[in-house]
Amino acid sequence: MKKSALAILTAALAMTTAAQAAEIYNKDGNKLDFYGKLKAMHYLSDADSNDGDKSYVRIGFKGQTQINDLMSGYGQWEYHVPLNNAESDGTTGTKTRLGFAGLKFGDYGSIDYGRNYGLIYDVEAYTDMMPEFGATAYTKADNYMLTRTNGVATYRNTNFFGLVDGLKFALQYQGKNESSSRSNATSNGDGMAASVAYTLMQGLTINGAISSSDRTNGQQASVYGRGDKADAWATGLKYDNNSVYLAATYAETRNMSPISGTARINDANVAVNGYANYLQNIELVAQYQFDNGFRPSLAYVQTKAKDIENGVGDADIYKFADVGATYYFNKNMSAFVDYKINLLDDDNKLAQNTDDIVAVGVTYQF
Repeated sequence: MKKSALAILTAALAMTTAAQAAEIYNKDGNKLDFYGKLKAMHYLSDADSNDGDKSYVRIGFKGQTQINDLMSGYGQWEYHVPLNNAESDGTTGTKTRLGFAGLKFGDYGSIDYGRNYGLIYDVEAYTDMMPEFGATAYTKADNYMLTRTNGVATYRNTNFFGLVDGLKFALQYQGKNESSSRSNATSNGDGMAASVAYTLMQGLTINGAISSSDRTNGQQASVYGRGDKADAWATGLKYDNNSVYLAATYAETRNMSPISGTARINDANVAVNGYANYLQNIELVAQYQFDNGFRPSLAYVQTKAKDIENGVGDADIYKFADVGATYYFNKNMSAFVDYKINLLDDDNKLAQNTDDIVAVGVTYQF
């Protein structure tokens, strides 16, 4: 059966917030697109920290300019503003999510610098597809090159210099980010990363990424996680064809992922605050795009820290099933519900929160 235009459109919107950017300028080889999203959203949970209004707005632009027959320039900026603050709170919670600029050289690839996505997210993007709770486990902003971060120079090539269709690779360098205004958890030393993806057949793609960075002195001094290197690797597989979306990712980090909680050791409560020596993460997602705009979603996520010091041993950090659905009214408007079913035991080792969360909302985007 031939897909409707709405089904094709909503599948694209599910992949990126900038899929329907508004072109505001296009003349003499210069183009500028403006995009945005307003998410009116409410969380329902027994945990006070996960209950209440979570609405926000994001805006950004993407620009490009043709320099000559081979070379073009480009840039992108994206900003986040929460909508659940009192007016007296001012700019509390506002932040720049992305901001980078670079040059593209045809089949020779592109290189840019600024605040951008780390290459480990090339894999995590496969399962960051849930209506609300995607990428909420081991990938955290400003945690090395796991997701959005500062000071990264990124080289990308989308077709192996024009020689192999479907073969993509990327290289990345991150400079040291450490200052009095940064916490240990958002600091990093110099590091490198690489990723490669290959389309095996129509709709089926495999991806892998790896990173290694120096740790700061403050991170190495932590009681939990004392290594001098922060390492990560991830691999993923996705199938995206004929309205079906299936994805699975697996990742490991070492001396990189922050952990916190309260452990019961020798009949005493002990605060655990530092980094996981060894962390494993698995994510599974299944979705189907109906022609009428309805997109149900099922997912499973488990994150486990291993070999935690002081006799804590192994502990689940996150473990949940996710049941959600999005309905796209048209290219700009959608409604969603996302139910995060917490599967952690009530007596989990680090006393992590065990409450479920339901997110409901309406999204306008352009």
